[in-house]
Amino acid sequence: MNLGRIEQVDLREIWRHEATNFTKWLAKPENMELLSEEIDIELSLIDTEYNVGRFNVDIFAEELSADRKVIIENQLERTDHDHLGKLITYASGLDAEIIIWIVKDVLEEHQQAIDWLNENTGEKINFFAIRMEVWKIGNSEPAPKFHIISKPNNWTKSVKRSVQKSALTETKLLQLKFWDNFKQYATENNFNLRLRKANPQHWYDLSFGRTDCHIGLTINSQKKELACEIYIPNSKKTFEQFYNHKNEIDNMLTGLEWMELPTKKASRIKKKTKGDFKNEKKWTEYFEWLGKTAIQFQEIFNKY
Repeated sequence: MNLGRIEQVDLREIWRHEATNFTKWLAKPENMELLSEEIDIELSLIDTEYNVGRFNVDIFAEELSADRKVIIENQLERTDHDHLGKLITYASGLDAEIIIWIVKDVLEEHQQAIDWLNENTGEKINFFAIRMEVWKIGNSEPAPKFHIISKPNNWTKSVKRSVQKSALTETKLLQLKFWDNFKQYATENNFNLRLRKANPQHWYDLSFGRTDCHIGLTINSQKKELACEIYIPNSKKTFEQFYNHKNEIDNMLTGLEWMELPTKKASRIKKKTKGDFKNEKKWTEYFEWLGKTAIQFQEIFNKY
């Protein structure tokens, strides 16, 4: 048996520049998902190079299940005092609760500083120091790997407690069961969708290859509605680009609501149908509508 040798690749061979290469790479949904899996929380991008006073944080995000703000500072070199100071400045300016420092290497004194911050700040504030690595075997494609160097004390336990707490109510338990079953149905029926981990909430996000918007599936027990939408968190320009093709899109997808929401950062393009998700006997029918409508959204909006 011939066995290959694992080799570590220099980060600068993959990403020459932190902002224009690495940050843009990390901001893609599939790569944010890799980071989410490593730290065990589901991250959703808000913006890159987000303004904080006179400075810009590399990535501003949020934790979907708990609505906590997240900042990510990238440094394709070893840690230094300057970036540590920026982390604290950005965190205070954006009231972030999860602070992530992704670096080439972590100096011992900076690992001690992150550990000290985790031990001496309240439970609400959480610091991570993560070493970015790239590996390959022989002539294989290089593969990224996030390696946690420092994290909050009892992080895994606190995440589990948070999930359990959010799932205590009967409605939350039913939401989690609904999305778990939807994910299973979509997999068994070979729906061409990027399926994610289900959470006890009224929405389920789907990436379709863009960083400025995503497909959102929602269930509303009060209005007894299901919906599929293009959710654009922070780009009126993206909404305008789609709106320029409104007539064409409306001919392919009937019943759309074009919601620019001028007083808010976010915009939506939504399609709704009647459905009470608490009626489990109808779930298969609901899964079919949600899945096929999401595929339509994905195919049509990808053209523009």
